[in-house]
Amino acid sequence: MKSLSKGFTLIELIVVIVILGILAATALPKFVDLSSDAVTAKAEGVAGAVAGGAAILYAQNKAAGSSVTAATACNVAVVQGGALPSGCTISNTPTCSSGSSDCTIQCIDSGQTKTSTVKVPCDS
Repeated sequence: MKSLSKGFTLIELIVVIVILGILAATALPKFVDLSSDAVTAKAEGVAGAVAGGAAILYAQNKAAGSSVTAATACNVAVVQGGALPSGCTISNTPTCSSGSSDCTIQCIDSGQTKTSTVKVPCDS
């Protein structure tokens, strides 16, 4: 009588382990560098919020008949009562040329520094 054995051979198990190792080696680098993407997204998110807040501030001041300086436009997060995320700072070029000023947002997180620049409307 012939006995039936059930299960996998050693060769089949080794082939499966090798294939899983290759898949893991190709997928791992994609997930390792997510912290850099997160810090970049944080800086770009703050830049978008500052640009939106500066546009609202500019429109409010224009409707009221007053002007907006470059320094005020860049520090709109403080002016509007908002708060910057931890590790983020705003610096600006205090000159208003062609109706706009550059604001630089710098975020530092997990030892990585990312910078984003946004133009905000201003009068002087």
